[in-house]
Amino acid sequence: MRKNILLISLIFLAVVLTLGVPVAGWASTKEVKPASPDLIPLPVKVESRSGVFKLKSSTMLISADAYKDITELFAAMIKTPTGYSLVRSNHGKDGIYFNINSTYNKLIGEEGYVLDVKPSGISIQANKPAGLFYGIQTLMQLLPGAIERSVKTDGKSWTIPCVKITDYPRFAWRGLMLDVSRHFFPKELVKKYINQLAKYKMNVFHWHLTDDQGWRIEIRSLPKLVGVGAWRAPRMGLWWTRKPQGAGEMASYGGYYTQEEVKEIVAYAAERFVTILPEIDVPGHSLAALAAYPELSCTGGPFTVNVGNTFPDKKENALCPGNEQSFEFMDKVIGEVAALFPGRYIHIGGDECDKGAWKDCAKCKKRMETEKLKTVEELQSYFIKRMEKMVQARGKKLMGWDEILEGGLAPEATVMSWRGMQGGIDAAKMNHHVVMTPADNCYLDLYQGEPAVEPATYSMLRLRNCYDFDPVPKEVLNPALILGGQGNLWTESVPNYRHAEYMTWPRAFALAEALWSPKEQKNWGNFIPRMESNMARYDFSNTNYARSVFDPLIRPVKDSVNKTFQIALDTELKNLELYYTFDGTYPDRFSAVYKGPLSIPTGADLFRVLTYRNGKPIGRMISVSIKDLEKRLEK
Repeated sequence: MRKNILLISLIFLAVVLTLGVPVAGWASTKEVKPASPDLIPLPVKVESRSGVFKLKSSTMLISADAYKDITELFAAMIKTPTGYSLVRSNHGKDGIYFNINSTYNKLIGEEGYVLDVKPSGISIQANKPAGLFYGIQTLMQLLPGAIERSVKTDGKSWTIPCVKITDYPRFAWRGLMLDVSRHFFPKELVKKYINQLAKYKMNVFHWHLTDDQGWRIEIRSLPKLVGVGAWRAPRMGLWWTRKPQGAGEMASYGGYYTQEEVKEIVAYAAERFVTILPEIDVPGHSLAALAAYPELSCTGGPFTVNVGNTFPDKKENALCPGNEQSFEFMDKVIGEVAALFPGRYIHIGGDECDKGAWKDCAKCKKRMETEKLKTVEELQSYFIKRMEKMVQARGKKLMGWDEILEGGLAPEATVMSWRGMQGGIDAAKMNHHVVMTPADNCYLDLYQGEPAVEPATYSMLRLRNCYDFDPVPKEVLNPALILGGQGNLWTESVPNYRHAEYMTWPRAFALAEALWSPKEQKNWGNFIPRMESNMARYDFSNTNYARSVFDPLIRPVKDSVNKTFQIALDTELKNLELYYTFDGTYPDRFSAVYKGPLSIPTGADLFRVLTYRNGKPIGRMISVSIKDLEKRLEK
């Protein structure tokens, strides 16, 4: 009997190690394999059942004619990997049913759904078409990962586990922002980004279209915006260290979206229930516009589009609020942008405006005297309030970064809080709507792992910080004012689309769950195996993603005894072992294992470390010189 118990125990342990489930003594890790399917974001309620539904070439898609587009979208999603051309019908048996409720289900609201999978058929019930769409996304995640392939998979059995899922979002605003000014991404890649975020039930694509480094949207009444402002001198190297464009140098790097392309992308997003939020960043961050129309500045220029270089002293990059031409210019821009985007909001930026030139500008001084403005902050508020009137005249609402609070908030503006939560808290106290996007949780352009093996950027945003994001701080007494949140991918250090994917995923998995799933059901340990399962799905679709969560962080710490420093290591996942060397050799599982801060052997000049799980390497080998670690200590 003891042998049988021992054998059972060994089998159990093997299963535990394979799945990453902690046993007694490891409970603090809480990295538990979920009982429900590996879905992201975590649904509100999952009832697992026995049996499977087998998807076949003869499976019918059954819906009313009004929802033909949604059923055909699902058919298109699975056609290539399965080879099935599923047919839609108004009625049938043993198929997949797409139903809009005849009686409104208050529990699931506008975007929720009930997905019921039985061996005999599947039904998706919703109050609105958006709910049907999100039910489809869950259904796709229930299918084997090979459903993500872009080629036919022969001999595959396409089964779906029987389950009943009741699901609806916590927040109405669930977004990702892509900055296309610092680096331009063609329309097909923008579509790909939108499609990917929609798969994880995000519903806002914030499109950062203008900045100092490029103007990316055609404004037909102002043709030089794309003729001049969309192009800059080609450069590589670290951002803010680049050599400015030289006299006579060709501006050949960039691009822009025609209005026809914008319409195409907007329609593509709408099919996936994604609203596009266009951002025209003013009055600061406007150097690309000034390069095209220097008369809109305080000094008159000339200007060139920024290539990623630092700004020389007294070099302006803001529209002149004392110049009435600036408002005539913006009225044309807002008019054409509003006509292209059917969403409720237009984002006008308002952030990081360098007001140095305003202080010395005679036109700005006159404006301040006429409008009885005491500070340049009030002058910016004046500018933003005029923007709001333009936006409202087109039937839209104005949104801006939290700097628009400075000098006085426009009467009906919505604030996007990025410098922490405080701007959002302040706006909510004034009864304004807020979208929370604090850099400490939501800035996807930051390091996500050990800087020695990450592309250069600014500070650190680990996956766990994204997962811990809660858009509603306790200081907000009316949570209904918090519309939701979003992740932001600024692209100073993102020169191509593959790297955009790397920086976005899996951190956007964590944000999707923070914005959709019930707060009380979130669990970091439960999230990790579901994240890994979705990473495997990305392998099928050749979507890039970061595995930084498996890497250690290396931190030099002062050694007060020896008046030098030691090396401390940490990991986000607690069921990992760290093996290291100081002698330049590869750290395998027979090398020294990390137990605590390490003293540096005399003469050592290179430190290497590698993470293992269950006896196998899981992270990247990290090599960092002792000199570089010492420099970190100095910082």
